Amino acid sequence: MPKMKTKSSAKKRFKVTATGKVLSAQAGKRHGMIKRTKKFIRDARGTTTLSAPDAKIVKGFMPYDR
Repeated sequence: MPKMKTKSSAKKRFKVTATGKVLSAQAGKRHGMIKRTKKFIRDARGTTTLSAPDAKIVKGFMPYDR
């Protein structure tokens, strides 16, 4: 039986925690930081957890991380 394929793009962008939540980088921080508010920049540090519907989609791309 062949191995299941993992989407390489999802593997690079997301991480599944031990409890099954999906971590991802904060959105909206690639460019244009001058026009962003200081509050947005502070709140967008680090990583965030995806919502349940989005996490379900991402977990389908990473079959061995369940």
